[in-house]
Amino acid sequence: MVFSTYLHSFSKTPQKLKKRMLATWTPDQELNKVRLRSGADMKRKLTWYDLVALGVGGMLGVGVFVTTGPVARKTSGPSVFISYIIAAISALLSSLCYTEFSVDVPVAGGAFSYLRVTFGEFVGYFAGANILMEYVLSNAAVSRSFTEYLSCAFGRNDPNSWRVHAHGLMDGYNMLDFSAVALIIVLTICLCHSTKESSMLNLIPEGASFSAVFQQMGWKWASNVVGAGACLGIVASLLVAMLGQARYLCVIGRARLVPSWFAQVHPTTGTPLNATIVLGICQASIALFTELEIVIEMISIGTLLVFYLVSNALIFRRYVILSKNPPLHTLFFLFLLSCTSFAFSLAWKLKLQWWNLLLFATLTISMTFIFQYLVPLVVVERRPDSWLVPFMPWPATISIFLNVFLMTTLKMVAYKRFGIWAGLITLFYIVYGVHSTYHAEEMEMVVVDNNVNTQQTAKVEIQVI
Repeated sequence: MVFSTYLHSFSKTPQKLKKRMLATWTPDQELNKVRLRSGADMKRKLTWYDLVALGVGGMLGVGVFVTTGPVARKTSGPSVFISYIIAAISALLSSLCYTEFSVDVPVAGGAFSYLRVTFGEFVGYFAGANILMEYVLSNAAVSRSFTEYLSCAFGRNDPNSWRVHAHGLMDGYNMLDFSAVALIIVLTICLCHSTKESSMLNLIPEGASFSAVFQQMGWKWASNVVGAGACLGIVASLLVAMLGQARYLCVIGRARLVPSWFAQVHPTTGTPLNATIVLGICQASIALFTELEIVIEMISIGTLLVFYLVSNALIFRRYVILSKNPPLHTLFFLFLLSCTSFAFSLAWKLKLQWWNLLLFATLTISMTFIFQYLVPLVVVERRPDSWLVPFMPWPATISIFLNVFLMTTLKMVAYKRFGIWAGLITLFYIVYGVHSTYHAEEMEMVVVDNNVNTQQTAKVEIQVI
């Protein structure tokens, strides 16, 4: 009976996709109506000081201790400094785009919510799924780096000395890391208990590539110190990421794009308990087997893609939704901008002659000037506490350009893996997500209509009496 009902519902997938894929919510609906679906509210216990500390802890753990050493050793060499500058500019511009959205839509959903209110349900879902993928993979990889640094802190030179070699498994998946699993379990328990106490743990702590450098120089004592410090930094980083990932899944559950069970918030602790536990199990399972090198570029694709989408969304929001301009001109500009950015990046990657780079760069700049001149940006009345990115559309345009450029520097194998992931999450949306959200919205509309009819009937009866 249940299966036949689902088949009947699935037969209407094209109609549901047409209605739901581009369906958008208002910021007010994201803030109020959708949040109520979790039952109890997630408790806001963090002060500005806690948030700053969490941000610093997150950056230090992964950015400094995990990825810098391998990238400098295997890819960029001394030019890692330039790589940092380019990545920093891209991150800064993306953060400006995020900030404007976060002021108007201050919910835990982040890019998922920002894109859902701008480009519709499917784009928001696709971005949210990639953010979760990035969180889980990066946390699993970072926790394995914790084991390497911990072994260095205790004077062990071999980064695999605390891992168990499993014969019969493929290379890259055959070094079992039980220390990483134990760390994830401990942090998951902390996050299930309380957000505030977890942030206090972050204030106490601040890969093993750095320790290895000191060992090669003969400074074993320094290697031990760096190993101990890096362990604390990685713990802080993991804590921040695990805190954010559970809230992302909770908000996606509120939208009914995944089972609503993930959206439930514990009434006592005010934490998304189910989402925290499930994601902890997922990343512990990956951390047990998978090496950092296998997932690092997959993580980069997910992050850069979401940055790219948010920058596009900011331009669309400012020039179409807020300024009330026809959408065609802005969409055409965004399409051409992506094309010229990709052409420039491809010319750079293939080491074509310099005039190709100059041509595509000139086209990008000229298009932006033309768009800025032809499409008016209306300054709408805002709340006193609102904030807008200045000098639009230039910051978002440069952000799009840099994110496309950085994505083209990644290896083809990462795109193959990402293609499989993208296909799976799209299939999940078609098989489950669109039906769940369609049913949820239709049921809520029926409830609203029934309430309105009841009120109208009561009003008529009162007038008759």
